[in-house]
Amino acid sequence: MFGSLGWGEFLALAVIALFVFGPARLPEVAREAGRMLRQLREMANGARNQLRSELGPEFADLDFDSLNPRTFVRKHLLEDDPLGVNTMGSNPLDDYLRESPRATSSPLAPDERPPYDPEAT
Repeated sequence: MFGSLGWGEFLALAVIALFVFGPARLPEVAREAGRMLRQLREMANGARNQLRSELGPEFADLDFDSLNPRTFVRKHLLEDDPLGVNTMGSNPLDDYLRESPRATSSPLAPDERPPYDPEAT
């Protein structure tokens, strides 16, 4: 539920909240925080349901988690293509890195200067 928040961090936050809000107001603040979190979830679910209804039945199986940029890039660039559209071999990023000039060149000696390309500046 809290992602990477462990029990130690959760306990530290509870102690800090106890000092900041005091023992008398802490239950009220916790209730308000729970109520706000519940309203936020309801708003997010409502927006998701409204978007699905507006898009129509052809997008009924739309997975909103796949629209996350990290997931999208991983799925479309770093995984094998199930349809066979990728004709370069495995994945495009690996092919690009393998074919780049830096992959084939040797490192410079300690006193060697890098090559100068006047067209690159």
